[in-house]
Amino acid sequence: MSDYEVLEMGGLDQWRAHYGGFRPDSSRDGRRIVDHDMTMQFIGMSANALEPGEEAGYWHTHSRVEELYVFLEGEGQMGLDDEVVDVHPGSVVRVGQNIWRTWRATPDSPGQLRWLCIRAGGYELPHFPDDGERDNDRPSPWVD
Repeated sequence: MSDYEVLEMGGLDQWRAHYGGFRPDSSRDGRRIVDHDMTMQFIGMSANALEPGEEAGYWHTHSRVEELYVFLEGEGQMGLDDEVVDVHPGSVVRVGQNIWRTWRATPDSPGQLRWLCIRAGGYELPHFPDDGERDNDRPSPWVD
């Protein structure tokens, strides 16, 4: 067996139906911790959906983990220490260690605020991947 997995999370409009979290007391509708559903070693990811006007309801920070928030739909805001940043489709927010963060879907959002949160820690990534190998002669697997 090859070292890959496929998970069908459903379309963006189906994310709100998932109930999940890291612990029972922090679980909620619209949250899927993908690295709990797949065998992931070095990165983590959650898929999230908040209704207009809904907010996280808590702040959190990490001492070792870096997070990348990729916003796909809706309008919202992130609290980052003492600042508030507006987010919308196409916003990508990197949050380093020891930064307090929280988020909300604004009350006037045209729909759910949907985003991916990608978590990573450990070793600093090289500017150019230095462990890759390329094969320009290998034929593509699809047949037209």
